[in-house]
Amino acid sequence: MKRTDPEQVGELVKRLMQENDLAGLADRQLVCSLWPEIVGPGINRYTSRRWVDSDKLHVVLTSAALKNELTFHRDKLADALNRAAGKTVIKDVIIH
Repeated sequence: MKRTDPEQVGELVKRLMQENDLAGLADRQLVCSLWPEIVGPGINRYTSRRWVDSDKLHVVLTSAALKNELTFHRDKLADALNRAAGKTVIKDVIIH
């Protein structure tokens, strides 16, 4: 094993995350965790599952009326989630 110059731990972690695409995974998990904060406790109460598949956040709701209402606000929800994340992570919200 070849010795190299010492590296700061923060730089080493950042480099490893970029090499293994862990930064993208962390961003997707962040968007999922921001959902309750963006929609509030009233809507989050009817959320049973959420996940990110490529650039789409999928949300499973248990209320048909709420599902219908949120379908009309998908763009606003995606914008709010991306703003809260600090960068563009998702492009669409799919309501199931």
